[in-house]
Amino acid sequence: MKLCCIGHTFYYETEKLCRLFLPFEKIEIVEEFVDDDFLAITKKEDTCIYSSLKIGDSFCECTGNLPSDYNDRDAEREIAGILYKCFTKLTGYEAKWGIVTGIRPARLYSSVIKELGSEEKAKEFFREKFFVNDEKISLCRETFKAEEDIIAMSSKNSFSLYVSIPFCPTRCSYCSFVSHAVEKAEKLIPKYVEYLCKEIIYTAEIAKELNLRLETVYIGGGTPTTLSAQQLERVIGLIRSSFDLTYLREFTVEAGRPDTITEEKLSVLKNLMVDRISINPQTMNDDVLSVIGRAHTTQQTVDAFLLARKIGFDNINMDVIAGLPGDNVDSFKDSLMQIGQLKPESVTVHSLSMKRSSRMNVNGDFPEIEIGKMADEMVMFARSFLTNKGIIPYYMYRQSKTVGNLENVGYSVKGKECLYNVFIMDETHTILGCGASAVTKMRQPSGDYIERVFNFKYPYEYMDRFDIILERKNAIKEFYKKYPI
Repeated sequence: MKLCCIGHTFYYETEKLCRLFLPFEKIEIVEEFVDDDFLAITKKEDTCIYSSLKIGDSFCECTGNLPSDYNDRDAEREIAGILYKCFTKLTGYEAKWGIVTGIRPARLYSSVIKELGSEEKAKEFFREKFFVNDEKISLCRETFKAEEDIIAMSSKNSFSLYVSIPFCPTRCSYCSFVSHAVEKAEKLIPKYVEYLCKEIIYTAEIAKELNLRLETVYIGGGTPTTLSAQQLERVIGLIRSSFDLTYLREFTVEAGRPDTITEEKLSVLKNLMVDRISINPQTMNDDVLSVIGRAHTTQQTVDAFLLARKIGFDNINMDVIAGLPGDNVDSFKDSLMQIGQLKPESVTVHSLSMKRSSRMNVNGDFPEIEIGKMADEMVMFARSFLTNKGIIPYYMYRQSKTVGNLENVGYSVKGKECLYNVFIMDETHTILGCGASAVTKMRQPSGDYIERVFNFKYPYEYMDRFDIILERKNAIKEFYKKYPI
């Protein structure tokens, strides 16, 4: 598709808008008029704006006007808005999030409230300017309210620790994370643990030197419980002995895949005072599990959950994904009802991130629209079902190329929310990352400025270039010299 941007430089936002409807289409941006059978035009001339969309023989156009005192942000939004109207007219599809494309819609909602001075004005702005429907505005409001209380827990010298274990029993077909199947990477794990422990110690020394206050620990992946019980004990024990845990509010380990969970591993976690775990089925349909490449059964999920309860875990999260290949609305509802019977403290409902490539054809057909409608029915059911059980939304984020342009939402009973999820999504405070693919994200103590330090993605690269990892960690000290607490 060709995207003509004439009289303005809002390439990024208009391209993102096109990708709401055409997630896999190659989009070529040009700065002057061209003719093509697959063409979008956006144009600004003084305060007049224009957009048109051509797909084969189908064509539509929209016009608008900017206020005389407009700024670039207003112009960018209004141009995206009229392009959105063209797409909805030609496809018959109205995205429930309208033109909102950012990762953190609840944070955007909060900022609009502050700017306009009231929640009612923010709701109207979301509805009229962003084209967000009332259902999603309500979801923004609920998550924003829940996040507020958690964000308030953090202080200027607070931080969270993220530890990456980038290994899984098998690689799921939908996975976009850096993770390696144990079958191929098993020989790497002992050496990886050695280097990871060195980085944890070095990171703890920096945190101590800077007088940073550890609030939450999150061990994710991958699947951390691919490590042996002894390896888990070493890593978690080292975290507990290296960091000052005086202010620690939460310690999460993603147990994740039920086929990696044993009584010995769960006992290690419990004995080391891990107080929150995830057991993630993604679906409770064995046929769908087989399609997506997860080598466990629904019964193994149930058994792992009950074992965790027996050992004493009283804060367990379970993940499900809406829109999985081979799944349907009835099957998804059944998965949630089975999960509901287990009574986990939290459930995270993800929307599938699409990998398939398709293209709107000259008849206006759009395969992702139908998949998106099905996924939307799934997430609507999840919200109703979980809320009725007192499991309410407390954090939310969005990704590109998700089915139906939908969202990922964490639901929790009151008092069992994952604080780390909120802190990292809101960018509340600094996150120190250890391990392959981990990202250290430093937040200015008295402002919103963010700097990032990236670890190498892959375990072999992480180990081979470990000296560079430690050298990069010194950027944390430099950051806090520039922005003292």
